[in-house]
Amino acid sequence: MKTVDRILGILLILGAAVTAFYWWSYFSGGDVMVLRERWYTAFESSFPVADGWMALCMLVSGVGFLLRRRFAAPFGLMAGAALLYLAAMDITFDVENGMYALVHANDAMTFEVIINAATVALGIATLIVSWRRIGP
Repeated sequence: MKTVDRILGILLILGAAVTAFYWWSYFSGGDVMVLRERWYTAFESSFPVADGWMALCMLVSGVGFLLRRRFAAPFGLMAGAALLYLAAMDITFDVENGMYALVHANDAMTFEVIINAATVALGIATLIVSWRRIGP
């Protein structure tokens, strides 16, 4: 097995698990909520279905890469696209609403920044590796 495929498979499965943990935390106690204002929770509460799709694609692709299955790359393309799209939505919201200014005073916002960076990086890496695996 190629080392890159193994590492990507593990990262995708980990990303799916972190996504599930995030939403469990959000709905069970709100530790990941940056604010409790209605405008913020209305935006955040619109993401679970899309994040669920992203996590499912990451999980399927990750397992595929670990098991060296042909379905890894197509699901990787879907996962990578979903990762970048959802990161773009989240980052745009954070920029337009001055959320990054809260990073020094709010642990949840610090976690949000880490999620934003990791999502962009994993999305790009997943697209690159998956695209190369589709090949002729």
